[in-house]
Amino acid sequence: MPKEILDQIKKEIISYIPKEVELTKIEFEGPEIAIYSKNPRVLLDSRGIVKDIARKIRKRIVIRSDPSVRMDEEAASQIIKEICPEEAGITSLNFDTNVGEVIIEAKKPGLVIGRGGETLQEITRQILWRPSVVRTPPIQSKMVIQIRHYLNKDAEIRKEILQNVGNRIHRPKFIQDEIIRITTLGGFREVGRMGMLIQTPESNVLIDCGINVGSPNNPFPYLNIPEFDIENLDAVVISHAHLDHHGFVPFLYKYGYDGPIYCTKPTMNLMTLLQIDYLDIAQREGKFLPYGQRDVKKAVLHTIPLDYQEVTDIAPDIRLTLHNAGHILGSAIVHLHIGDGAYNLAYTGDFKYANTRLLEMANNQFPRLETIIMEATYGGPKDNMPSRRESENVLTTIINNTIKNGGKVLIPVLAVGRAQELIIVIEEKMRRGIIEEVPVYIDGMISEATAIHTTHPEYLSKDLRQMIFHQGHSPFLADYFVQVDSSTARSEITEGGPCIIMATSGMMTGGPSVEYFRLLAGDQRNTLIFVSYQVEGTLGRRIQKGFRDIQMRNPEGQLEPVKVKLNVITNEGFSGHSSRHQIMNFLSQLQPRPEKIIVAHGEESKCTALATSIYKKYHIETRAPYNMETIRLK
Repeated sequence: MPKEILDQIKKEIISYIPKEVELTKIEFEGPEIAIYSKNPRVLLDSRGIVKDIARKIRKRIVIRSDPSVRMDEEAASQIIKEICPEEAGITSLNFDTNVGEVIIEAKKPGLVIGRGGETLQEITRQILWRPSVVRTPPIQSKMVIQIRHYLNKDAEIRKEILQNVGNRIHRPKFIQDEIIRITTLGGFREVGRMGMLIQTPESNVLIDCGINVGSPNNPFPYLNIPEFDIENLDAVVISHAHLDHHGFVPFLYKYGYDGPIYCTKPTMNLMTLLQIDYLDIAQREGKFLPYGQRDVKKAVLHTIPLDYQEVTDIAPDIRLTLHNAGHILGSAIVHLHIGDGAYNLAYTGDFKYANTRLLEMANNQFPRLETIIMEATYGGPKDNMPSRRESENVLTTIINNTIKNGGKVLIPVLAVGRAQELIIVIEEKMRRGIIEEVPVYIDGMISEATAIHTTHPEYLSKDLRQMIFHQGHSPFLADYFVQVDSSTARSEITEGGPCIIMATSGMMTGGPSVEYFRLLAGDQRNTLIFVSYQVEGTLGRRIQKGFRDIQMRNPEGQLEPVKVKLNVITNEGFSGHSSRHQIMNFLSQLQPRPEKIIVAHGEESKCTALATSIYKKYHIETRAPYNMETIRLK
């Protein structure tokens, strides 16, 4: 059946394209239709032809040159360097022979693109490879390089995967009934292991598939219920790169899933990093491993990254668009257009409806919207955070007082998001003399996650991009920050002079923050600052609640009592989640107004309180379902 559909698409395309294009192949490439040509210059010079075809067949089209006409890589590299001005600062060229693309890394990508794209078009005409231009990151990411290696090494496998995805997306629709259901698999009336299944008579789409790192008893989403059938799963969509939203995805590949994952490119890079780190920590601590690194690699090969606002078919009757969520780098509000405009569903994931130093605020404008599913992490009546300015002032005061008293400041951070936000704040305060200059030790995955941030500057806030690219100043490269590369250095740091320590994990469920805490807890001159949400059941939550006698394992693995004498401060204003006020403000400005609201990702009391408040204020049907409920939307 997909072959018949492809044959029909081919006939339509051929009828519109001039013969001199010399078509050699038309095939599915994931959600796109790839057109291979021996004379692609005709289409490249007449972009209107391609746009007209895409509009008429209602499919995304990509133009590729036939392998027989592409210039060899060495000669193509030489031509690229000759065409581009030397001041463009080209640092690397990576050729993907499978799809005929060349990634051009340059310090000044604008000079590679040229005015109105002229330079890029000239490159394409001469070498007949499809160029993709990216900015050379100031900090090289090992993970980004590793992922590129995976994709290049297994290019043939990747191509076969994309063809299979295309066949599944473009299969014929048999059922005209427009029933739409959502089944809650995790993260409803709780925080952690987020997941939900969207079903129509034609399609099954899983949105998020996370792990509750703080729960030893119920860490994984409910994939064992009758509604979930891995063999009939069309797609997985990941909202952002925190483990409670993606940590269980490789498990799907271990048990037979062979379909695509959709997310932004930063999310692809960050979630791979965090999944590998999750396995490393679990193995060191002797915990159960639900999957292996081979499954993580399978997930990478099946991931199709999308830009914000890019509309994509992911099933015969579902189109996906990702919008900025403002939570962490690459975080997305997921918008599903179901049927021929019959129903539109949005899922906020974790979102921040306010500008931060790192990111722009979440999007709140959609073409159509019937139902929205939104987080309630800070949905309680008293969950109104201090402003960023107040939070920065509090942070400054606490750090200066601790350093003045000869103590050390420990900040457990999520490697992605809060770490980079704090780096920006601390760098500015030290540069301006507001915080006393002391070493700021960075331990865990923070540096690698920061490198991934510098790889994707287009996702950062306008002010930060202005600072880095136009003022020539990057807070991520400041000399104040010292990377800790050895676990043996931790005891030296804790025995040394006043300093600031930023260490993962943010909820103290493992990682270096736990070791630093054990070493610093007994000295009342020291301070522990929580800047992110502490999930129930985590060590961080127990400390936050005021526990002062805690059993912890020493380096020999033996349990020993730890007396907590250091100061414990919670500074919630740095959170990447929306406060209660921001959630309500988001809803008041949301366009269009939805018919139904579903509340998720919050403790039970916060979900129910938020749902009640929304209904009272906006008179919109609002629900706070439990896990394993199925709700008919249409």
